[in-house]
Amino acid sequence: MSELFEKSIRTLELPRVLKLLSEQAVSHEAKECALAIRPETDADDVQRLLDQTDGARTMIGLRGSPSFSGVKPVGEILGRADRGGSLNTYELLTVAELLTAARRAKEYFNAEAQEPTAIDHLFASLHGNRHLEDKIKRCIPEENTIADAASPELADIRRHMRQSQAKSRQILQKIISSPTYGKILQETIITQRDGRFVVPVKAEHKGELPGLIHDVSSTGATVFVEPMGVVQANNEFIELQAKEQKEIQRILAELSADAAARREDIQWDYDTMVHLDLIFARGQLSYKMDAVRPLVRKDGAIRLRRARHPLLDAKKAVPIDIELGGTFDTLVITGPNTGGKTVSLKTLGLLTLMVQCGLHIPVGDRSEISVYERVLADIGDEQSIEQSLSTFSAHMVNIVKILEEADRDSLVLFDELGAGTDPVEGAALAIAIIQNVRQMGARVAATTHYAELKTFAMTTAGVENASCEFDVETLSPTYRLLIGIPGKSNAFAISKRLGLPEGVIEAARIQMSGESIRFEDILTQLEEKRQALEKREQEANALLRRREEDARKAKEFREQMERAKENARGRGEAEAKRILRDARAAADEVFAELAEMRKAQAKAERTMNANEARAELRRKLNEAEDAVTKHDARQDPIPKPSRPIRVGDLVEIPGVRQNAEVVSISGDTLQLKAGVLKMKAKANEVRLIEDDERAAQTKKTVPSGGRNPDRVIRSAAVRELDIRGMETLEAESVVEAFLSSAVMGRLETVTIIHGKGTGALRTAVHDILRRNKKVVKSFRLGVYGEGESGVTVVTLK
Repeated sequence: MSELFEKSIRTLELPRVLKLLSEQAVSHEAKECALAIRPETDADDVQRLLDQTDGARTMIGLRGSPSFSGVKPVGEILGRADRGGSLNTYELLTVAELLTAARRAKEYFNAEAQEPTAIDHLFASLHGNRHLEDKIKRCIPEENTIADAASPELADIRRHMRQSQAKSRQILQKIISSPTYGKILQETIITQRDGRFVVPVKAEHKGELPGLIHDVSSTGATVFVEPMGVVQANNEFIELQAKEQKEIQRILAELSADAAARREDIQWDYDTMVHLDLIFARGQLSYKMDAVRPLVRKDGAIRLRRARHPLLDAKKAVPIDIELGGTFDTLVITGPNTGGKTVSLKTLGLLTLMVQCGLHIPVGDRSEISVYERVLADIGDEQSIEQSLSTFSAHMVNIVKILEEADRDSLVLFDELGAGTDPVEGAALAIAIIQNVRQMGARVAATTHYAELKTFAMTTAGVENASCEFDVETLSPTYRLLIGIPGKSNAFAISKRLGLPEGVIEAARIQMSGESIRFEDILTQLEEKRQALEKREQEANALLRRREEDARKAKEFREQMERAKENARGRGEAEAKRILRDARAAADEVFAELAEMRKAQAKAERTMNANEARAELRRKLNEAEDAVTKHDARQDPIPKPSRPIRVGDLVEIPGVRQNAEVVSISGDTLQLKAGVLKMKAKANEVRLIEDDERAAQTKKTVPSGGRNPDRVIRSAAVRELDIRGMETLEAESVVEAFLSSAVMGRLETVTIIHGKGTGALRTAVHDILRRNKKVVKSFRLGVYGEGESGVTVVTLK
């Protein structure tokens, strides 16, 4: 990287962005790496970095960032351990904390399944070592502390040390508590000198307590004596201390050797964790800046939508649109001072550098940016008193270097090109410099006040004008960059608004050449037309938005009407189901009463009450059916009788195949009686049981041995019911009546024919059988020869 490129990086303030990046990192080395980042110049490398940033941002959004708090340098530590050195407690804890961070990072990655990312392989490459991590933390619970559990030998030594101390203290306690020695002691305390337990004795009585003198007070009034009784215990304690230190050194050496044996894995984990820390710092910065990944190109084209300078307050910065390198390779930006020209130039250069560093940038969707070998910038006032350089000279020194380095893979940025000298010469120089850089194939963006450069941009292919909009009414820039429109200096308008006399302004106008005035007038007319077109566009957009809003409201109204219809239909169905549930509940109550009556009464009475209950049940079910549906029952055609029906004839009631006796006839209406159940029916709604069929039934019912009421009931009950072709609600009432008849007939097994079809009737029949647990013992589908899934065989209780 050239010195000029490095200088341009500082000029465009990339180091300030990298400082923001370093603040997002956790480990010290990751912070240092962030500050040392330099732009990549290969498009594939840039794509790789952006893929990593994408992966980190995705993971942060799903589960937050992994912890990097324990990532500290271990290279020097492991190197010394590998050479046979013994690490101290702090160094071993540093290794353990790194192993903990690596293990937790792996757990973070394996916590849940997710879409593959470009940093998955980094997590997968982490080794960790739970055994070594736990061993170090078990032996060294905190810095400068070795736990008793570090080894059995250390635990035994420290147990003996405590016993020795207790023995010494016990002897000394007797001495200071003894009245005999009370008058010779300076104080009744136990203290230490040179690691040995002593008592303070008055100097004039030092011979009265046999022992060793270890120290004398500064005044000489007190001597510190180790009584002979504790010398042996103290000697033993000193020996144990030496053994303790030796065992501690052995433990530290063993742990150091374990770390050295896994040096490569631990160093790999450290490097990988630092790398991940830096990548996640890029992801965190992306969130903080509300940044996105642009499309990376290789053809030199740049299209930034709603781009913001990353170092400006996001709430105040005005987004701009910048294009370069597509239909034109040079952009000339004009406009008044403080209008945003330099910020636009810096935004273009800084965002390009950020992308090449693998960072997301604060732009809108569909933004595109190219990768350049170098970004060269001449921005700002670099006059130097020490080097005797004026503003113009300082700029020209930079420009000379730029002309030496620029090529087709360069992005060149000029601020106030040609300024600081005679306007005519400065404009000519500026045009020549731009032409020269263009011939080298570089992309160029330049700011200027010179009208000659505006004309140059309007008349030269591949060069485009742009301007920073300025509101003359408020004397303030809007900071909007307008591509394709040359800017005005607005010097006269600003001066007039600030109070400069009109005469002075008019005198200034006279000094301008006619060509310059006409050019300014043309710019004024273009600006007025642009503003008018923009206003019309805004009005058209507002009208389009209103139409879209009206269409949305109409769609919502239609959807509400559809929902209202569905709700009404649902309420009707719910009401019908409620009525049916009430009827079924009533039927359940009747069956319960029927069961109780069967247990409490004699056989004849049970039969009578069952008939009455059955009649009541039929009445309630008929009422429920009338409330739910008005459909007529679908029945097979009723054959015409061979003769008119008379009183006393037997007729068959359709649907349930139940016989009834004709009690009376009124016109075409018959009064019928079936047991205790009485009803009316039309003559064409029943089937006449002919005399020969009646005689056959009577013969079967009354055997020669006499009349058996129980057998009469059994023969009247039907063992098979065919409901094929019926509606579900119609079939429910028929099946309920059929089951009641079968129970009254004391039948053990009956068959219901519902057909195969869609299975709706079969499902309804099985639901009815499940509800009638008091009378139904079990049921099953038919087998081969019985009708298979087209019939259900029911076993009654």
